[in-house]
Amino acid sequence: VQLQASGGGLVQSGGSLRLSCAAFGFPSEGYAIGWFRQAPGKERERVSCISGDGLIEYRDSVKGRFTISRDDAKNTVYLQVNGLKPEDTAVYYCATDAATTWCRIGVYEYTYWGQGTQVTVSS
Repeated sequence: VQLQASGGGLVQSGGSLRLSCAAFGFPSEGYAIGWFRQAPGKERERVSCISGDGLIEYRDSVKGRFTISRDDAKNTVYLQVNGLKPEDTAVYYCATDAATTWCRIGVYEYTYWGQGTQVTVSS
């Protein structure tokens, strides 16, 4: 199982990016995939998750700005990030346990992680 995150970059406050998480080695359809982020000096936190049957969860601070979606035909999960703020600056990771349909809450409940993609928002 491998996950590859991409799409990060440097944007100004208010800008947008689309992050992609491509899955290899297993059919992501039916399994939960989560997006996380980690800012320097801070703990990794879950930003959003989409379950195997399409249920979606967001962290309160990103609701209304971030949108998660999945294209099972492409084995890819996306995170559209709009209205970016400097406090969104972090390395963004995708992860899965490749075993369950539902979204797990704890960071340490996810087994497989992508390499991360840097999102930097300038003020």
